[in-house]
Amino acid sequence: MKKIQIFSSGCFKCTKLEENVSKAVHQSSVECEIIKISDITEITSAGVMMMPAMAINGVIKVRGRVSTVEEIMELIDATD
Repeated sequence: MKKIQIFSSGCFKCTKLEENVSKAVHQSSVECEIIKISDITEITSAGVMMMPAMAINGVIKVRGRVSTVEEIMELIDATD
């Protein structure tokens, strides 16, 4: 199972990234756990300085922008 972390302050872009991640996971055949992180201490300790951000299995894949559903699906498939 892959672990997807969404680093979010709750802004519009963060909410949109959350929606796109949920859609991508739903459409993907890969089993994923989605974890939303909104605690600023956890966010900065993960090395995130721009939100929204997304990590897969602890590796930051997206920061400071909203990825499309298709891009997220590609990232999920490409990550071990």
